[in-house]
Amino acid sequence: MSAPDPDSAFTFLSQGAIIQEFKVAGHNIVQSFPDARFYQTHNDAYLGETIGRTTNRVKGAELVNLNGRSYKLAINDGANHNSLHGGSQGWGRKDFQGPKPVHRHGKEGVQFRYVSNDGEENYPGTVECFVWYTAGIEDGKTVLDIEYQIELIGDECEETVVGATNHSYFQVNPGAPTTEGTVVTLGTNAYLELDAHQIPTGQISVFPTIPQAGEAFTLGATEPAIDDCFVMDRAAPVSCPLDTRPLPLKTLATISHPSTGLHLEIQSTEPAFQFYTGDGLYIPEAETDKGVKVPSRGKRSGIAIEPSRYVDCAGREEWRGMCKIRKGQLWGARSVYRAWKD
Repeated sequence: MSAPDPDSAFTFLSQGAIIQEFKVAGHNIVQSFPDARFYQTHNDAYLGETIGRTTNRVKGAELVNLNGRSYKLAINDGANHNSLHGGSQGWGRKDFQGPKPVHRHGKEGVQFRYVSNDGEENYPGTVECFVWYTAGIEDGKTVLDIEYQIELIGDECEETVVGATNHSYFQVNPGAPTTEGTVVTLGTNAYLELDAHQIPTGQISVFPTIPQAGEAFTLGATEPAIDDCFVMDRAAPVSCPLDTRPLPLKTLATISHPSTGLHLEIQSTEPAFQFYTGDGLYIPEAETDKGVKVPSRGKRSGIAIEPSRYVDCAGREEWRGMCKIRKGQLWGARSVYRAWKD
């Protein structure tokens, strides 16, 4: 999909409504594979995927006291024994209907649709998910606007839990082996403290190794190492609407690299975001049908910035209002990505 500058274009895949290309001034700033089939065989890192039916982790891989019962979920988070990113076969591995060309909010775009049946990954209720990508050029910047909408459409249960986000890994120094030298500014330094199993304790604290909100820091070869959920709205457990799309956009993060002059700004209506410096990232080598080798990529080769609700809001009953839907309700979210080159 053009933005409409040919050097600023996007490629999406039906599998997982994946973002395969996000081109700015001729540079693809997301880690990707050139062949769609590799997203089935080589993508344990969730490159570009739509994450769902829930995002991030569910403590102990269990939903307690939902529809008056408990639901055991897939354990796919290693020694943490949690359920991660919707389960063993989350939405990033599913084939969506699309891309369907649309015009939305005055822009060229595409629509993807997926129906997740009752019992998929043992989540209750049949839900319908829409993902809309719209693109344009604004003030010389390449803009990608993403909307998510999820609705409970089945009659199998009274309520269920949902969530969606995108799991792209960004690299604003394309071709470099790591993100070393990337300049980062976050919109907050408040984060959810975690226990030994990567589940929030309930405490919100100041992250210890980065400056205050709005102050830039530079990623080194190994530090800072971050894989945490940062909080934009401390009141979200009691005030966050199911559909955040009408809320004003807030700037979650900006990243840039002095060697390339490439910049990326991420805004969202969501109350939190996961920021991951990719210290456990490994993307295996692949080979195309024509014998062209796609080199492996290792730790810190990309940065994931995932707008979302709080981690484990699906599993934690006092936070569940952020993600629990009933018939007639919509869950929604919006994020906007702006990229440019000096």
